[in-house]
Amino acid sequence: MDLFHFCPVCGSADFIVNNEKSKRCLQCGFVYYLNPSAATVAVILNEKKELLVVRRAKNPAKGTLDLPGGFSDCDETSEEGVCREVMEETGLKVEKLEFLFSLPNLYMYSGLQIHTIDMFYLCHVKDTKKAKADDDAAELMWIPWNEIQPETFGLGSIRQGIEKLLTKKIIIK
Repeated sequence: MDLFHFCPVCGSADFIVNNEKSKRCLQCGFVYYLNPSAATVAVILNEKKELLVVRRAKNPAKGTLDLPGGFSDCDETSEEGVCREVMEETGLKVEKLEFLFSLPNLYMYSGLQIHTIDMFYLCHVKDTKKAKADDDAAELMWIPWNEIQPETFGLGSIRQGIEKLLTKKIIIK
């Protein structure tokens, strides 16, 4: 909140702390609340019950492991967002999805910490052999469930989500 010095509505510098979650403009009365951005995470398994993992092509955490996903766009549902992100990063079409859980996250972007709420979905796809890295994914790989190592994932919420999937045995029983 300290980085925002001017009212986004009228441009006034009289943009003051209203409470721990908001700032208020003394000129026009606008109140800005800092809320998390919506993000999605795809959990995709092939017929061998291997997990589809991507290597990040961009910062933050460039070069580390990740799961397909990203920010939801304006005028898009979370479900539409995860399907779009899977298509962009892997070329796979989601046929069916199931909401699993959500986790709060801090995502460093251009030197700014963005609060997100990461929604994890189990995504069912066909033709897993046609998966191809694209967009934010530098590489794709299928990792056997029993060989998944949470510490190899670069983003905190993804590591935490992988740990939850492994310890709760949410997917593989």
